[in-house]
Amino acid sequence: MRIGLVSGPWIPVPPATYGGTERVVDTLARGFAAAGHEVLLAAPLESTCPVPLLPGMRTADYGGLGTSLSELSHVVRAYDGLQDVDIIHDHTMAGPLYAHRPKGVPLVTTMHGPLHAQAADIYRAIARTAAVVAISRDQASHAPDVPVTRVIHHGMDLSAVPVGTGRGGYLCFVGRSCPDKGLLEAINIARDAGMHLKIAVKMREPEEMRFFRDMIEPMLGPNEDFVGEVEDATKYRLMGEAVAFLNPIQWSEPFGLVMIEALATGTPVVGTPVGAAPEIVEHGRTGFLGGTGQLAGFVPAAAGLDRGACRSAVQARFSAERMVADHLRLYAELLSGRLPAGVPHAAAVDQNR
Repeated sequence: MRIGLVSGPWIPVPPATYGGTERVVDTLARGFAAAGHEVLLAAPLESTCPVPLLPGMRTADYGGLGTSLSELSHVVRAYDGLQDVDIIHDHTMAGPLYAHRPKGVPLVTTMHGPLHAQAADIYRAIARTAAVVAISRDQASHAPDVPVTRVIHHGMDLSAVPVGTGRGGYLCFVGRSCPDKGLLEAINIARDAGMHLKIAVKMREPEEMRFFRDMIEPMLGPNEDFVGEVEDATKYRLMGEAVAFLNPIQWSEPFGLVMIEALATGTPVVGTPVGAAPEIVEHGRTGFLGGTGQLAGFVPAAAGLDRGACRSAVQARFSAERMVADHLRLYAELLSGRLPAGVPHAAAVDQNR
């Protein structure tokens, strides 16, 4: 197959630090190439993914009105360069609505964000002419009238992720600086559990910096160690030496790649049972899920869980190989004509069962 991939215009593929969608695109691109397929990736200029990159792309600054203009300009350039592929998988929101894409080329798009009312409107329109992939059952359930062709969980490459010892004597939190991710709750959970907390957060956007300045910084004390945004190797060491990974999210997160990253290092997850968390964390085996007020009480039990079981769960259910195979199967069905672009959610195939 000749596969065209489109990522967003703001973050390179792979990302240097934060960038969940870009990390998934990178994993897919590498996996498709390793499986013998031709891949052409439309991504920001600084991208270093080791597949052929579409020339003439740019890197956009994120923010304000320019956000929409940047994505639209990026999409126009991408589709102009993807004229000779067999299938296109677009990870932007604007691209699948673009009227001038190559005729007769099947299109796949992945819903990476929450399905709130505005997003549902967009994906209902997209599903008229494209196959829509949801990243969790929970995500798809928030707009059951959006036609979803497949539910495919994210996967990750485990080759560069060492299994840690968990002997660092601390808890850790990795995420964005915002209320939804539960950083404020994580600080209180660690204190209630009587354990040190190491904090690695993305803090680039004005609202992220404002939340940290107003809500988090005044709380920080000797029990917390703020390490900032970290690259992969440092992140995996941070996770791997932690007794447990705190994930007290306060919203229905569509997936939560950071949870499988923590599990891949052997570290159990202690978090709230919202969004896709129950699809990822096996309560009592790879972590514990409960209300925010319960989580400090789960920490001692989490410390006694089998770290090998955490790693094995990712190998079995969230590997790059599984994710790549699921996508290639979908592409083959679309190219053979055996599968319509969009089907009702109730009829969608869940590749993760």
